[in-house]
Amino acid sequence: MQILEILLLILMLVLVIVCIVLTVNMEKKVNKLERRYNRFMRGKDMKSMEEVVTRRFADINNLKKSTQVVTESLKGIEEMGKVSFQKIGLVKYDAFDDVGGSLSFALALLTKKNNGFVLNSVHSKEGCYTYLKEIVNGESYVTLGSEEQEALNKAKNSDNFME
Repeated sequence: MQILEILLLILMLVLVIVCIVLTVNMEKKVNKLERRYNRFMRGKDMKSMEEVVTRRFADINNLKKSTQVVTESLKGIEEMGKVSFQKIGLVKYDAFDDVGGSLSFALALLTKKNNGFVLNSVHSKEGCYTYLKEIVNGESYVTLGSEEQEALNKAKNSDNFME
């Protein structure tokens, strides 16, 4: 019987040691939590804490409203961007041998979906003539001159600055 009593005593001693270790560990955690709580509450009474929390919730609500306004504005800008000219192609050239300085030009302005126009301004000694040709889906229903076609190709291949 003595062996059984000794084993039981050793087991109880081990359990007591484990309990002491766990208690010390829990005490450290409670002290750490208490320090953090005291630091959080330092200089504040419950009324001032309530005011701080109420202000923070009001700030959050204001931020939500601001975010909604900005989101709506961005949607409007995106819609405008779909129909605005985003692609540009320009070719300057001499229309006639007797006129120098590359005063004539072909300018292509296209939307993201390649709709728009080609503006061709031809300068001569007698005057300036301007022609406008509509572009739908990157194509013209009217035959384009070589400079106009070059300007259209430049515009179609130019980078979009709105995605």
